[in-house]
Amino acid sequence: MSALPKHSAQLRLGFGIDFRDLYDRKALRTLDGIFLDFLGEADGALRNRLAIARKAPDELAAKDESDLLIALAPHLDDFIARLFGIEAEVQALAARHHELAPLYSVKRLFVQRRALHRVKGEEAQGVDGTAAEQQLVARFGEPFSELAFARHVTQWQKDETTNAEALELAARYAAWASVTPEGKAKHRAGVLFKTPRKIDFMHLVPVQTDASQGYLRHTLPSEHLRRREGFGLTDSGTDLVGALDQANYCIWCHEQGKDSCSKGLKEKAPANAFKKTVFGVNLAGCPLEEKISEFHMVKTRGQLLAALAIITIDNTMVAGTGHRICNDCMKSCIYQKQEPVDIPQAETRTLKDVLELPWGFEIYSLLTRWNPLDVRRPYPRPASGKRVLVVGLGPAGFTVAHHLMNDGHTVVGIDGLKIEPLDPELSGVDPLGERKSFRPIRSLDEMYEPLDDRLMAGFGGVAEYGITVRWDKNFLKIIRLLLERRSEFAMFGGVRFGGTLSAEGAFALGFDHIVLAAGAGRPTLLDVPNGLARGVRAASDFLMALQLSGAARRDSIANLQIRLPVVVIGGGLTAIDTATESLAYYVVQVEKFLSRYEILCAERGESAVRSTWNAEEAAIADEFVTHARAIRAERVAARTEAREPKLRELLQSWGGVTIAYRRRLVDAPSYTLNHEEVEKALEEGIVFAEGLSPTRIETDPFGHAKAVRFAQQGGSEVELAARSVLVAAGTQPNTVLGREDPSHFKLDGKYFEACDPEGNPVKPERAISKPLQPNVLMWRTRDGRFVSYFGDLHPSYFGNVVKAMGGAKQGYPIVSAMLAKVGPSSALDDAAFLALLNRDLRPVIHEVKRLTSNIVEVVVRAPLAARRFRPGQFYRLQNFESLARRAGNTTLAMEGIALTGAWVDKARGILSTIILEMGGSSDLCAHLAPGEPVVLMGPTGTPTEIPPDETVVLAGGGLGNAVLFSIGQALRAAGSRVLYFAGYKQAADRYKVAEIEKAADVVVWCCDQAPGFQPARAQDRSFVGNIVEAMLAYARGQLGEQSISFHDCDRLLAIGSDRMMAAVARARHDVLKDYLKASHLAIGSINSPMQCMMKEVCAQCLQPHVDPVTGDRSYVFSCFNQDQPLDLVDFPALDQRLRQNGVHEKLTAQWIDRCLRELRLRPGAQPS
Repeated sequence: MSALPKHSAQLRLGFGIDFRDLYDRKALRTLDGIFLDFLGEADGALRNRLAIARKAPDELAAKDESDLLIALAPHLDDFIARLFGIEAEVQALAARHHELAPLYSVKRLFVQRRALHRVKGEEAQGVDGTAAEQQLVARFGEPFSELAFARHVTQWQKDETTNAEALELAARYAAWASVTPEGKAKHRAGVLFKTPRKIDFMHLVPVQTDASQGYLRHTLPSEHLRRREGFGLTDSGTDLVGALDQANYCIWCHEQGKDSCSKGLKEKAPANAFKKTVFGVNLAGCPLEEKISEFHMVKTRGQLLAALAIITIDNTMVAGTGHRICNDCMKSCIYQKQEPVDIPQAETRTLKDVLELPWGFEIYSLLTRWNPLDVRRPYPRPASGKRVLVVGLGPAGFTVAHHLMNDGHTVVGIDGLKIEPLDPELSGVDPLGERKSFRPIRSLDEMYEPLDDRLMAGFGGVAEYGITVRWDKNFLKIIRLLLERRSEFAMFGGVRFGGTLSAEGAFALGFDHIVLAAGAGRPTLLDVPNGLARGVRAASDFLMALQLSGAARRDSIANLQIRLPVVVIGGGLTAIDTATESLAYYVVQVEKFLSRYEILCAERGESAVRSTWNAEEAAIADEFVTHARAIRAERVAARTEAREPKLRELLQSWGGVTIAYRRRLVDAPSYTLNHEEVEKALEEGIVFAEGLSPTRIETDPFGHAKAVRFAQQGGSEVELAARSVLVAAGTQPNTVLGREDPSHFKLDGKYFEACDPEGNPVKPERAISKPLQPNVLMWRTRDGRFVSYFGDLHPSYFGNVVKAMGGAKQGYPIVSAMLAKVGPSSALDDAAFLALLNRDLRPVIHEVKRLTSNIVEVVVRAPLAARRFRPGQFYRLQNFESLARRAGNTTLAMEGIALTGAWVDKARGILSTIILEMGGSSDLCAHLAPGEPVVLMGPTGTPTEIPPDETVVLAGGGLGNAVLFSIGQALRAAGSRVLYFAGYKQAADRYKVAEIEKAADVVVWCCDQAPGFQPARAQDRSFVGNIVEAMLAYARGQLGEQSISFHDCDRLLAIGSDRMMAAVARARHDVLKDYLKASHLAIGSINSPMQCMMKEVCAQCLQPHVDPVTGDRSYVFSCFNQDQPLDLVDFPALDQRLRQNGVHEKLTAQWIDRCLRELRLRPGAQPS
């Protein structure tokens, strides 16, 4: 492993181990032998027990395995502490665990079993808590604290007779602190006097309900509300005191074989099925079957490293689970009538306790590869020579990738999202994909970033874009490094499976297995009148734009426009997240807008800045400016008055955010699955409205959403004001492959069809995290290789992060078993194989040319993307934020730009894209540098149909002509005749004349301005005017002889602005009607707004269709089907969708112009 430094100047490992050994399969086996010798010296009998367990792990009873792990725990702590040279730090932290122990014994044995039994409610109410505290302090001889109370009570109990008076005083105080409102308030941050509450399933969230507005609105009382500022971490989780409180509350039921938190609560025989909650949710326990009870016991004993090792036996990617992520374990806790153990808090704190030690990341990282407590696979298996392609790097993908590497396989991960390069010293990989030396990480400070200033790195799938800052996303960087540092792993972002790489293509490259873990897909649409009016978005569109484009960051140039009030439609966790993040984002949005607006006005003059806005946009801008100035004034007042800013009250006065759900709050999936998240959202000032089914979006005179009409049970209606409507009504599995490649990817209902090891169809169990048989195989090749599927794609494992990870744990042994039956399909060694992929899958800029004053050609070297291109398809181009220029406090990281391939050279592996500089991100393309790595996701979209032997009319407006180069040439090669109308506003806009001539038998050059163009070919024509006028003139014979008759047109394809295509669509039924066959087919390549372009994922590209005969409405995802019948396209709706972010986009265009001038990349006056 030459990519690793042989020695580190800082880390000196014990036992003769070198840092690079920690990442080497063979060396880890040596390390394991050293540990066994270490163990043997301390306890030879225990070493023998471990050896026997490893030889026959499946013969080991569960209780015996638990006992073995617990016996090994102190030895593992000692060994790892010595290995990393942190004995003193580990001993100090263990001592802190022991120091806190009296809290938990006194809580259980004195407060709960004695004080609350002896001092009843009324008597407790009569206790003077302040006076009792003063008397206790006098007896303590030290300031009051819960720990001091516990220590002294423990001491007093050793001589009950002598200390009877003191114990009585302590009991009265404990009852007061536990029972009375004053006592609870005083000890809100503590643990000693908190007693478990009984569970009332119908009142899990302490809401107050108001019906005065004609519908039921649920909010929290003011004392439960909290203030949130921006996108910093909103919940850091518990500390060691809180984690140990939960670990001690656990009754360690593995000792009785009743660890239901791990294994689930079962019905009595013979049913033997999992019990269900009152809401019908399966109590299946932790999907990973983590050894929860065992790690709790070990944690309470101060064996913190072993506690983490026990967790990682079953949950190696524990950084991706835990607090604010999962609660399946809690729901199945043995405590079913009172508050359960908060296992996720204890789990996450256990991880953090280790991570916060010196070299804590390296310790956790090591335990994911070498874990002597794992009797089945203590270290990685030898290299198998097999290569696995993992499609999708979300929770299912990164978990299965890890396990397959530990099983000896080489893994390549791809994801359609942009994945930013990390510092090579951390990751071991440079931006061009080359392996580099990486250094050991001593402190988390070397890798952690504040969440509100964090690089949107893209790795992690839904964990990156779908989970909010309630969870510390620095954990995603940790998980990524666990994979990326390993030489048997490579990762490529911006690669869409089915686009850049197909299943057959992957097998042809030398992969032996393909894992599909591409996550949820198609959002459920709001099919009501005006359901796609401006201001209406899918929640997935909003969250992706917020958390992937960087709109939540103040230094970003991403445009995401929302207005208050916001109504979120839905009742799941996505609705909850969308509500909280939209409220937080509104403040960031308007403050960023005001800052840039005021700077530009000061430099350019207010009238110049406002000149690009129409009347509606100017009014929206004034709305943003007014709100931002009110926020600024409140911040000033708060500083003056030494208080927190009252931003929540301001936001609520402007309409705030309301979640509208069609059923009751207690029926909402968010409530039944994870009511804690509902409560956390309401704490931020969100309103939950129940019993509301949307029937219509009301719009203002400009076509923008202004309200939502809802039907209520009983037939009444109610209207909620809404300037932004965010639809979180669920998603469907991402089965686009079933339509792209139906011969290989067959569907079984809404999921892919599964198969057994012989390739025969099977039906997996539905909606169960622990099926009796994990059927993860879905397609078998003739030579015995397989495609498998996991996560939200799978009918068993869909639904949440930990189910996806549990499915990966259950399914990877099946993948390995299938791989064992075939030989490697590639003769290349890993280094050569990965180098080949790095060349073919990592796009870099080849050349940048300016074609006109505002049109740029960007040529990219991307061999696989070039080879897969078909005429009409397009790509998503982005630069990397980590490599982008900065101008002052602005990072010039592009939003994703949809670009069509103008031409490809498959032999050289290069392709051309052409960009119109329209302001915004497109203005940055000219400044990309040769050799710079970029994202070029695609090709995506559906190839344009290329019919043989037809007469085809092409109509290209401006940049649309770049799309038609390859289409026209393909049509001619297929035997069709091409009549091409190429339109431009002015002569200087024309480019690539020779390519257009190659694409057509006849070109009619159209220019809005005289004198127009002079054709170079005899058969071509020229016209001054727009394309429709040119078509009419040509059809009438006014441009001379028609070598291709307009009336012969079988097919018309228009590509250009929405206005141009709408004009062509109308003209066919008006001025051109008499000159066209009634049977001709008319297609437009629809330029919907697009974001992810991964086909039916984010839904930003949704395009309404209206049947001209029936008036029925339907919807098309334009990133999948960009070529659409002109007669169906709702062009007014397209215009509205294109202006969704218009106010921001026009201001951002001026801001980017300012940034480019500041960087001296554009001529003009420098900003002051």
